[in-house]
Amino acid sequence: MNILFVMKHRGNAGNTHAVADYMRVGERYGHRIAMYGEKLPWLPELDFSTDIDAFDKVVYLFESELYRVNKLQEVALLGRFARADRLIFDMDGMYNPLIHLDNYDRNHSHQWERDQWIEFYDTLADKVMKPTIAAPTAPNVVPLVFYGYDPSLEMASKDAPEKVYDILHVGHNWWRWKEIGGEVLPALEPVRERIGEIGFIGLWWDKPPVEGPEAGPWQAFASDPAVVDRMRIKITDAVMYNEVVRTMSSARINIFTQRPVLHHLRHLTLKYFEIFYADTIPLLMLDADHAAAVYGPAARELVLPGRVQAKVLDALERPEHYRGVVEDVRRHLAAHHSYERRIEELVAAMRH
Repeated sequence: MNILFVMKHRGNAGNTHAVADYMRVGERYGHRIAMYGEKLPWLPELDFSTDIDAFDKVVYLFESELYRVNKLQEVALLGRFARADRLIFDMDGMYNPLIHLDNYDRNHSHQWERDQWIEFYDTLADKVMKPTIAAPTAPNVVPLVFYGYDPSLEMASKDAPEKVYDILHVGHNWWRWKEIGGEVLPALEPVRERIGEIGFIGLWWDKPPVEGPEAGPWQAFASDPAVVDRMRIKITDAVMYNEVVRTMSSARINIFTQRPVLHHLRHLTLKYFEIFYADTIPLLMLDADHAAAVYGPAARELVLPGRVQAKVLDALERPEHYRGVVEDVRRHLAAHHSYERRIEELVAAMRH
């Protein structure tokens, strides 16, 4: 089966990395998977195509932005692919009732905005896929994790870069500060002198977007530069998707956080899997039951909420113990979340 993904082309985002994995693994099983569009020089390894007649199915992958190609391209796509041959992946929970969490994160700002998304989705396709292990919320909603795990991508210790950081967080400050600034940093600040270099790699940790309000609601980018400076946190720009694992491997510990509305919906992201490729100890800002459902029972030892300081210090003092826990999680991921399984699930979804 030949499958064309219509999505925003972002080299520093997890969904691009996931589709790249689909391309690589799908080829082994005779499936061609490509992104719609012209070849991009900064993503030379990815398969792009505008030859829509060469594909059997089209997948629309939506994040927090209603990404649409130009009108002529859209007409051509809709004319080429019958409704039954179109599939939607709703990655950021836009195909849900209006959600506002603690007057902070939300999937939509207003009901009218939500109505526009729902109308567009329902016009485009019959089925909406959710990257989750949770139960479906509507007859036309289908859980399909989408992201997978490939043990061949694990960074071996002998190939890993030198450890530069004791603690690293790789990802943008996009609805993250309430968790980072409200729990993680307050727990670490009293023991800052017992910790080496701390790094945040991504956008907007020390300043908001230059685009201003056009980039999104101010709460999404909120931070406290004074705290970042006081704790001597090194801020570095985002890296391309194919550099993420190596970058994570430059730290003894990597902190995993998730946007609150996605955690609330139990949506998985590529970072759930990517962080276990790295030569590092992942510590997870997830509740224990959800972590165990994704990663297996060993993951309960890696969760942070309510015990950030103790867990970080313990991991720095007993790295070999935690490496054993990480290996248990890796085995679970390889057994239950392989990309071979994901390819089978995607192809099966496209055939029904």
